[in-house]
This record gives sequence, structure tokens and C-alpha cells, in this order.
Amino acid sequence: MDILERTRIELTRRHFFSRGATGLGVAALGSLLDREARASTPAGALEAPQLTPRAKRVIFLFQSGAPSQIETFDHKPALIGRRGTELPDSIRRGQRVTGMTAGQKSFPVVPSIFPFARHGKSGAWVSSLLPHTAGIVDDLAIVKSLHTEAINHDPAISLMQTGSQQPGRPSMGAWLSYGLGSQNDDLPAFVVLISLTRGKPNPQGLLSRLWTNGFLPSHHQGVKLRSIGDPVLYLSDPPGIDRALRRDMLDGIAALNTLRASETGDATALARLEQYEMAFRMQASVPELTDLSGESQGTLDMYGPDVREPGTFAANCLLARRLAERDVRFIQLYHRGWDAHGNLPKEMAALCRETDQPAAALIRDLERRGLLDDTLVVWAGEFGRSVYSQGKLTKDNYGRDHHGRCFSVWLAGGGVRGGVSLGETDDYSYNIVRDPVHVHDLQATILHCLGIDHERLTFGYQGRRHRLTDVRGEVVERILA
Repeated sequence: MDILERTRIELTRRHFFSRGATGLGVAALGSLLDREARASTPAGALEAPQLTPRAKRVIFLFQSGAPSQIETFDHKPALIGRRGTELPDSIRRGQRVTGMTAGQKSFPVVPSIFPFARHGKSGAWVSSLLPHTAGIVDDLAIVKSLHTEAINHDPAISLMQTGSQQPGRPSMGAWLSYGLGSQNDDLPAFVVLISLTRGKPNPQGLLSRLWTNGFLPSHHQGVKLRSIGDPVLYLSDPPGIDRALRRDMLDGIAALNTLRASETGDATALARLEQYEMAFRMQASVPELTDLSGESQGTLDMYGPDVREPGTFAANCLLARRLAERDVRFIQLYHRGWDAHGNLPKEMAALCRETDQPAAALIRDLERRGLLDDTLVVWAGEFGRSVYSQGKLTKDNYGRDHHGRCFSVWLAGGGVRGGVSLGETDDYSYNIVRDPVHVHDLQATILHCLGIDHERLTFGYQGRRHRLTDVRGEVVERILA
């Protein structure tokens, strides 16, 4: 008998309802038992932490476009006397540059016009652009020797977020959702916040594949919270649909998906069922999450004047703290506009005003609420900026090209030792001379803080086991508590 004819005969009305009712009952029973099971059984692929975890969750403050390390944390006073001189061949060593400066006949060295000073008990050097961050340096582990092979934004961001310069791999948040599961029944394990940018007109966009699940099951992908309209698309019920009717609709859809899974073994059908149920619960949890009316005036003041405007970096940092309180596993916060090929002094000053106070407030707020000890906060871009000026160098203006050979990031909170500066670059902030840290090393360290051996969190796809750190990565032990 033809398989289509057999399917047509078997799918009678009576057959559908008998199988569907059974499937719905199983799904409902599983949902009821799941909350009890979560207390004793991890929901992720890892049955138990492979290492002793220090952090339960991650907040990643990604500065898309690449902040200049020379204007933030990599203090190079020797450059002041070399302003306008040519970058020595002994420093450049024939290394490639981007197409935007490859045609320049001159590569004039340009120091930062912003002064640096030492701060905290650790005496860390911090630029005057970051006065609030300077006030929390003893909570930070500053790494000045991060490096990457990528030289352009898209592959560099992909490498930082997914472990590969090629698109299609699961993002870090998806890996953590897959490996450790969710700690909150009513919110996704992986939430994405994209901030408004005033300091840079027309900043580069961000592709949704940066928070993709890749080849992992679809419920591990990041859920983007919007700042305009419904925080999540289609969160509100349309006119004429109430909660009871929505529940009836979902029960019917659950029956269909359960039937599909039992007939074909299609795992995506069960994933769809789980996503529908999560969306239903989020209709109650997300409005409560985004309602800031219960925050004290002191808290709002701490995050700065932009905090009441939805979608600003300040508002998103406060939302990140609220998500951390609700045990969301991975909170990815993007701020765009750091691609300073020209007019760097004006643009960086504006961007730092938008981000410096909220980022520092987030650390202080987590600390005073007892959340910093088990929340790992990471501040990073995709690469650094060149010591030579892109375009014409003037008395008060300059730009910087992409530079993957070295850049600065910081980490704070769960598992990280505060008041530490690791790594050193040469006098031109061009090459690393001590303690290099690759992007995969940073990723391995983040997983380590969460109790994961990065070599053992894998997923089989297209004939081999994949992992976030691909085929390399070493934990940076010197910054760990």
C-alpha cells in the first residue's frame, strides 16, 4: 500500500482524538511533574556540573564595533613623544591591515588625547573617559592581552559570540541553555537586549544569528526583548482572545504536536510545544519583569539619567540585574557604535557617557543584593583599534582602524578575582609581549566559572562533536578566585 494512502486511512477522526487525547495527557502530566523534577534534576544536557561552579549565570555586556584599548585600559605614556611618527616596521612585522587603511602611504602613530590615572587599591590604569568604571576596578579582572584572528566585524563578532568566524554555530547563550538548562520556569534561559545608541549615528546592525541556537534544539535560541511595543513580538493576545481561550488553543496545538512526535519521532514537534508553553507563561512574567515602578529612586539614580528611557544602555543594565534576580542563565546585552574609523575623540566620549555609569552601577547593584558572587559579568568588544591614525591626523581629531592583535576586556563577579590586571602589550599597544589570551581562552574561562569543562560540552552534528571553543582554548587560571 502507498504510504500516503496508509496515512490517509489511519488518520480518521476517531484515531486522531484518541491519540491526541493520550498525547495531551502525557504532555500535561509531564508539565506538572517537571517543576518538581527541576528541584533535584538539572534541566540541561549535563547531568551535574563537571567542575565546582562559582557562577550560576552570565551577563555579557558586548560593545559592538570594538572600543579602543588605547582610550580605555591600555595606558601607553611613551606614545605621547611619538605622535605623528611612522609606525616602525619592527612593530608592524608585515602584519595585514584592513582594506580601509591598506592604501595609506603613511601610518602615523597617535596617542590617546584622554589622560589616564591609577585607581583603587589595585592601582589599575583607567582612562578619564571611564570615571565610574574607575571606581569599581577592585572588583574587576582586566585582561589587556586578548587577541583574535578576525580582522573585520562580522567574523570577529561571530567568533566572540559563537566560537567560529563562520555563521551558523550556536551562540554562547545557546550552549549554556543546552548544557545547564533553565533556572526559571517562566522566562527563557537566554535573553537578548539591544541598546539604543546616541553617540554614533547609524551604527552597524546586529544579525539575529548572533543569538541563534545553530544546530542545537530550537528552544535554546536567545529571546530578544524589544524596547518599543510588546517586549516580545505577539506577547499580547489579539482582541477577542482571553487567557482561557488561549489555554484551549494551546491545548489543541499540544495535542497535534504530541501526535506528530509519537507518529514520526520528530523532536522539533516537542520543541514547538515547549516554546508555545513558554510564550504563554511569558505573557505574565515579562510585563512584571519590565515594570520598573518598584525600583527605588536611589537605584534609578545610580544607573544614570537615561534609565527611565526604554532601550537605553542604562535601562538595559537595570533589566539585566532584574533578569539575574530571576535566575535567567545568560543575559546578552549589546551596545553598538564603537567603530571609530574617524572622529574617535568625540564619538568615544559620547559612547562612554552612555555606558560607563550604567555598567559600573550594574556591578554595584549586583554586589549590594548579594548577586555578584554567583553572577559573572563580562565587558568586551570583538577586537581592538590600531595605534596608527586612519585618515588624516590633526591636533584634536583622529580615527583608528581594526586591530585584532591585542585588545582589553574586563570580567567581574562569580569565579573571578577582583583587582587583577593580566597581560601586557608593547609600547605601541600593537603586539602582546606577556600572557596572551585568545578568544577561545576567554570562552573556556567563562564556561569554567559555570562549572563546565569546555572540552566536554559538545554536540554531535554532521559527523563530529562540536563545542563552543572549537579545537582550542585554555582556562585563564590567573584571573580566577
